Parts: sequence; C-alpha cells; structure tokens
Amino acid sequence: MINKPGRSLAILAVLFSSAAMANIDEIVTVATRAEADLQQVIGSVSVVDEEALELVSHAHVQQALSRVAGVNLHRGNGQEYLPAVRSPVLTGAGGCGGFLMQEDGIPLRAAGFCNINELFEANTEIAQRIEVLRGTGTVLHGSNAMHGVVNIVTPEISEQSSLGLEVGANDYGRVKFKSGTETLGIAASFTRDGGFRDESGFDQQKMSLRHRYKTDDLQIDSGLTVTNLNQETAGFIEGLDAYKDNSLVKQNLNPEAYRDVRSARAWSRISKSEQNYQLIVTPYIRYSQMDFLQHFLPGDPLEENGQKSLGVQVGYYRTLVQGINVIAGFDAEITDAYLEQSQDGPTMGSAFLQETIPQGQHYDYSVDASMAAPFMHLDWTVNDQLSLSGGLRFETMRYDYSNKMLTGRTKADGTACGRGGCRYSRPASGKNEFNNWSSNLGAQLRMSDSHSAFIRLARGFRAPQATELYRLQRAQQITDLDSESIDSLEIGVKGNTDYLSYKLAAYHMEKDHVIFRDSSFFNVSDGETEHRGVELELDYEINDQWALGLSATQARHTYRNSTLLGGVDIRGNDIDTAPRHFGSVRLAFKPSDRQSLELEWQSMGSYYLNPENLYSYEGHNLLHLRAGWAVSESMRLYANISNLTDRQYAERADYTTFSQQRYFPGTPRTAQVGIQFSW
Repeated sequence: MINKPGRSLAILAVLFSSAAMANIDEIVTVATRAEADLQQVIGSVSVVDEEALELVSHAHVQQALSRVAGVNLHRGNGQEYLPAVRSPVLTGAGGCGGFLMQEDGIPLRAAGFCNINELFEANTEIAQRIEVLRGTGTVLHGSNAMHGVVNIVTPEISEQSSLGLEVGANDYGRVKFKSGTETLGIAASFTRDGGFRDESGFDQQKMSLRHRYKTDDLQIDSGLTVTNLNQETAGFIEGLDAYKDNSLVKQNLNPEAYRDVRSARAWSRISKSEQNYQLIVTPYIRYSQMDFLQHFLPGDPLEENGQKSLGVQVGYYRTLVQGINVIAGFDAEITDAYLEQSQDGPTMGSAFLQETIPQGQHYDYSVDASMAAPFMHLDWTVNDQLSLSGGLRFETMRYDYSNKMLTGRTKADGTACGRGGCRYSRPASGKNEFNNWSSNLGAQLRMSDSHSAFIRLARGFRAPQATELYRLQRAQQITDLDSESIDSLEIGVKGNTDYLSYKLAAYHMEKDHVIFRDSSFFNVSDGETEHRGVELELDYEINDQWALGLSATQARHTYRNSTLLGGVDIRGNDIDTAPRHFGSVRLAFKPSDRQSLELEWQSMGSYYLNPENLYSYEGHNLLHLRAGWAVSESMRLYANISNLTDRQYAERADYTTFSQQRYFPGTPRTAQVGIQFSW
C-alpha cells in the first residue's frame, strides 16, 4: 500500500466526494508558538493525541512517532535513537542539528549543542500529546528546525489523579503518576528495563511540574521537568546479516559501555491579553550533563559534556485590521558548555588504528555561546476561501571557544602519532560568528468548510554545532564551516469529514553546506543533498466499531555534490540509512466504549549502509497488537505485544571501514501488561 501513493489518492478522492462535511477543531502550539487551529495551519503538522499515546503506552518514543508520516527513528539500545524527519537518518557530530526537539515549546538543548538522542530528556511517557511540524520551520523556531520540529506537550493541570503500573518481559517495569489541584499539577514516570541483550538495561526517572496563575487579563503558566537516565549500552553486532544469527543477537561486545544523563528545565510563560493583541514572554533556564562511553568509536573513548542556558522567548500577537494578524517576536539565550574526551586504555585493532588513536586525553574545551533573533510572521485571510502567510527571521549566533589542551594534531603531551598523525585535532582558542536569514511564504485555499489545499515555500538554516567546529579530526587545523541552508517547496491537501481525516503532502528540498560522516567516521563538509517525497496520513472510520489508520512515506534522499569516497563519486547516490518507503497501517476494533483492540503493521523499506551505495539492509515488516479495557470508571487494564510474529530484524544498520556491516538487532516478541487507577 505505501508504495502506491497514487492508489491512495484515488481512494481518497472517492471518499471525499461522498462524505458528509464536519468541522473537527484540533488545537496545536508548534505551528505558531501559541494555540492555533490545526486546520488553519499552512503546512504539515501532525499530532499523536492522548488517546493514541494511552493505547501505545510506548516504552520508547519511536513506538509513538511511527504513527506520523515522514518520521523515522532508528532505535538503538535502551532509550537511544537516531532521528529522521523528511530526511535520511542523520548521524555525526551535528546530525541532530537538522531537527528541533522541544518540550512545551522550549528547545531541549541550545541551538549549537544538541544531542542526537535528546528526546530522552523530555517526559514523553506521560505526555498529553506529541506535535510534529514536518518541513522547514526556522522563521518561528530558529536554527536546527530545518527538517522539522517535535514538541512534547506535558499534561495540563487537572484535579483528576491517576496511577499506572506496568510489567513486561526482560524485567521491564514502569510506574506512572499524575495528580493536581486547581493551580498545581505533577506528572512522573519511573522506568526500569533489563534489556533483552546482555547487560543492556536502564533505569530512568522523570518528573514534570506545572503551575498556573490567572487573572482577567494575565495568565502565568510555569513548568519544571527533571530527568535522569542511567543506561548500560549494548553496541552493534558485526558481520553480514548478523541480526539473523541467534547466537549473536543477545551478545554485547561492549559490556563496559554506558550513558548517564541528567537534565532540568524550568520556564514561565507570561501571557497578557487584550481585545486585539496578546503578549507572551517566556523566560527559561536549562541544564544538562552527560557521561557517555562511545562504544562505536575505536578505543571506546569516554565523553563528558554539560551545558547551562538562560533564555527568553517573546511573542507579540496582534490583529492589525480585519483578517490580518501579525506575530512579532524575539528569541535570545546564552549558554555555558564544556566537553572532555579521554581514552583509558590503548586502541585495539589494526596497526593504523593503534598508532593514530592514542590513549589519554583527546579534547578538553569550553564554549560560551549567545544567540539573538528577531522575527516577524504575517497571516492574511483574504476572503473565506484564500489565506496567505509569510515570515522573516534574522539570527546571529556567537561562540567563544577556549581550548584547555595543546593545540594541534598531537597526543596530550605534545608527542606525535605515527602513520601521518593523530586522529584527533584541536583548534586554537578563538571566536566564531554566524548570521543567518530564514523566510517562508504560504497560501491555503479552502475548498469547503472541511477541506483545503496549500502551497508553502521556505528557506531554513542551522549554524554549525560546537562539536563540528571544535572537535576536529585528521588534518583539520582550523574551523572553517558555513551554516547549512535548505530551500523547500511543499504542496498538499488536507481535510476531514464525519468519518475521514487525511493529510497528503509532496515536498522538494535542497540543502547546501551539508556536514556528514563517512564510513571511517570522519566529518565531510560542504556537501549538497536533495530530498523529494510524498506523505499520506489517513484515519478512516469504517463503522461504529472498526477504524483504519495509515501513515505512509515515499521519498528519495540523494547527494548532489561530486565527492570521492572509497574511490566512488557519490553524486546521485542515495544517502545512507534513507529508506525510499516506510510507514504503518493500523486496524482498530472497538466493540464498546470500554474496549479497544489495535493491530499495527509497520513496514521499513530497504536502504543503503554507506554513501558509496555498496552495501544495503533489506528492510523488514512487523506486527504489533494492543488492547485496552476500561473495567470501570476508575480502573483500566491494557496490554501490548510487540513484534507479534517474532521477526528477526535490525532496528538500525550501517557500515564502517573498521567493522564492515553493523546492526542493532531488533527486539524479539515481547509482551507488556498494565493497570491504571483513576480518582
């Protein structure tokens, strides 16, 4: 089904022509940074709502986001993942810089200091909903929102309380709790998972607090999220189709590997409203610290990093005249960050690796960064059928970098490495500044009260990440990088009826100054890529008991630059870890208001493992079964079985010159059961 978007469109046309019209209002915040009607948004925004999150009861956020077209998370060990939104799965020093991850509208990390797994710092386990903006959103959201924005919305304050208890295979257990008063709410989750592989378990604790103060024209919403993750990290298994070898699947070649992460974010959203305007000021503070044994690199170096941020978001929403609304705003933040990398023992492997990757300290630096960005966005309702929008943003980012080691490509004591020099290179202390513009234009035509078509043009950017600038490799001696830029064109249709909701979009994007990682784990700069795709989301209520859900993506992501890697010119090649199709189909059965059953088919297409397109992964198909039963108004039982047919597959596959094909083996058939009490 997902390979034939034309057939899906034909079915959609038939349904559209025969369905009765209805208005379904769904509110999102990710599109405008304030509450907005989803149907009025010009572009592609998807929501995983509370009902879906309750049914999925995800142990990993990938299980929830697989319901969104265009989103493809390659799950790693524990809570790790590699992200993709209208893109290949991005890796490398700044691979996460293509996406902006938020909780309650606050970015999880500062723009130049993202972590590729950073969603484990959000309280997704108790989220009220997850919003996904697909496509370039830098005008309102700034650097990193090139391919999309994911916003985790924590629960609204409620006087209703609930307690959930879950158990499952591999010593899995989780407690979820929510409670509140008229002005104060708390939501927490505590998870322990032993992992199905040797020494691959994790413990994770998360807590979110919400507070509200309100008068006739003033409202102050405040939030605090604190998280802690202690994770054993089982790495890849190696060898062609190793994930099919039962003797290797549970094997952990890096039992010493781990990841410890601590984070905290606090914010207050101050909103003052008058008849024709609203002013929203959101100051925030942020802290994170991570210790991570990099098992995927030769020598297994230990990385220790941390950051503290102070920032503010300002948005002024005003109706100028009838039908014309403007958003004017300003974002600013300052960040104090550090990174250290060291290696306790000698490097194993070839003589080349042993001589070029030394034992001891590799990096030790700090960065003081600042960001400031004014922006403006205009929405114009021309008439009942036509709406226009446009926006502009200027953003400046400055880094003040201090190297605390000897400069250059040497060992920590200044002695030289053999075979041409050390792998790691440290630039001299210095400053960098990046100034970027972004813009968007859009139009939406309402064909009826419930159906519309849109077109959207956008230009986005991301400044280089600190690790790309200051954690140099090989013969790199100076920092000389440009900001990545992206130009995007998107067209689509969307709408809903009494029994049908759909979103269909096609996009074309081109990126310049791309930084990517080759098969030897070296950063390659100044790349050019092209991204084309079609996405379809559909929810169809067959009758009172049966419903069908679909999220399908057909896309191709290619290199546009002529670069020789391994003697192969990669121009025109598919970008590695970029499947041409993926998606899911969900069949739901509700025999009553108290009972629900869902069968999900999840499909992942084949993809290449390296830029040279010499090796590939065949893809996989999985089945998942979920059930829920509201025994009473105060008690609910639920269960799910993942990988129902016990399929052997790889959550992620790639290729390196050090170890050839590598795989994160997929989780075998597992079951979880839970009970929830409400009062």
